[in-house]
Amino acid sequence: MLPADLRSAEGEAVLALNEALAQTSNGRWTMELRFEGLKLLPLALRLLAALNPAERPARLLFPDAGAAALARRDAPDLAPQVGSLGEQLRRQEQEQDPSAGDLLVLVEPAQAEYEEVERLCQAHRGAVVLLNGRLEDAAVGIGSVARERRRGFLATWRAAYALLPLENGALRLACPGPWELYRLDADGYRLAASFDLKPDAEQQAEALRSEQGPDVAEGLRALDRFIGSLNN
Repeated sequence: MLPADLRSAEGEAVLALNEALAQTSNGRWTMELRFEGLKLLPLALRLLAALNPAERPARLLFPDAGAAALARRDAPDLAPQVGSLGEQLRRQEQEQDPSAGDLLVLVEPAQAEYEEVERLCQAHRGAVVLLNGRLEDAAVGIGSVARERRRGFLATWRAAYALLPLENGALRLACPGPWELYRLDADGYRLAASFDLKPDAEQQAEALRSEQGPDVAEGLRALDRFIGSLNN
């Protein structure tokens, strides 16, 4: 079932991540909530608070020092658990890294940070989570570098949670469950299919195809209402 709003989705995401972390203490996991206009900073801070750093040591890492400083300003009580990729890499160079076994949550690292993220993960003993990561950039293309990355480092990540609006539906995963594809009908969303692996565009189109499609105008209005609820 799709969550009713953003806070419900966040609750699902935390439960799913805890399920994923119970599987292995040093896994690499992804969390995705992909909505246009989504304010990721407050979401990331709420996620860190919900993970309860007092019981499970965790750090929230941003691509640059400026974003980390903004996060510390907005959540001073969480400031000791907030940093940047560069700060974390310097920590790892220390003989006694105080965060060697912490859960690291990387907030929206892009393809430009690919090498830093890979280096950080290779040296880290604890679990790592990518929150709305974009390490694979379409601009890289289909050359040898892109293929090598897909077969190597990018292949080591598993999905803990995903909620992805589509043009005519939505895709959801909450560990340990399967990928769920929902079709947008005129009166709301209905489960269309489940998959063990993330379905590609062709699989999605096949599952969503029906003899009698929904009214387009009403379907788009329902989609707008769903996205609006997740941004509030």
